Amino acid sequence: MSQNAHILVVDSDQHSRGLLNECLQSSGYRDTAVTGGHAMRRVLDRTRVDLVVLDVQLPGEDGLTLCRDVRGRAHIPVMILSRLADEIDRIIGLEIGADDYVSKPFNPREFVSRMKAILRCTLNAGRPRHAVAASSYVFGSWRLSTVERLLEHADGTRVALTDAEFGLLLELLAEAPRPLSRGRLLERLCGRSFHPADRSIDVRVSRLRQLLRDDARTPTIIKTMHGKGYGIGVGVARD
Repeated sequence: MSQNAHILVVDSDQHSRGLLNECLQSSGYRDTAVTGGHAMRRVLDRTRVDLVVLDVQLPGEDGLTLCRDVRGRAHIPVMILSRLADEIDRIIGLEIGADDYVSKPFNPREFVSRMKAILRCTLNAGRPRHAVAASSYVFGSWRLSTVERLLEHADGTRVALTDAEFGLLLELLAEAPRPLSRGRLLERLCGRSFHPADRSIDVRVSRLRQLLRDDARTPTIIKTMHGKGYGIGVGVARD
């Protein structure tokens, strides 16, 4: 992903849209700005979008609702902007699928830096770093096809994975039973160094656990190995 990326800004505040437009264009990005959900969907239906910037406090459908919509429609990364500083709102935003949550007012240079990290992470997602990858992995009641990029349960249920979810699951399965630290996962999947405040890997693990029907309180498939990171806790067969 490069500065040729197309950024869709959804913000009802004219001043904020102007600031974002100046910030993005001065960094070499192409952007489209709209004021609400209807216009957002129209743009998504008609053109390629590489990242969506959503303000939380929109008239009508709020940013969190639209974030769920974007995640359900396409594998497009989402950054949420909000004047709300509550940590609970930030966690909710991340758990429903946002890739980052930025508080207003924001530093333009920091905003662009965080956006670049997300775009780089999206570009790298799903690209295994291993010279040879199995065509499929069978673990517990699940099978992951790396060719079809399809996750299937023994009962026939098929689960669509985002690029980010597929990339993380593939890394964990390829290394099983050895755990991978958050830092190693961030380096492999996103090409950036780990920071203690960075919860992006934890959020992805939480999403994967939900998809895998793995009890978050006592997970058995993706286990948290204290001091070591995350690892697969069931046997893995490679085809």
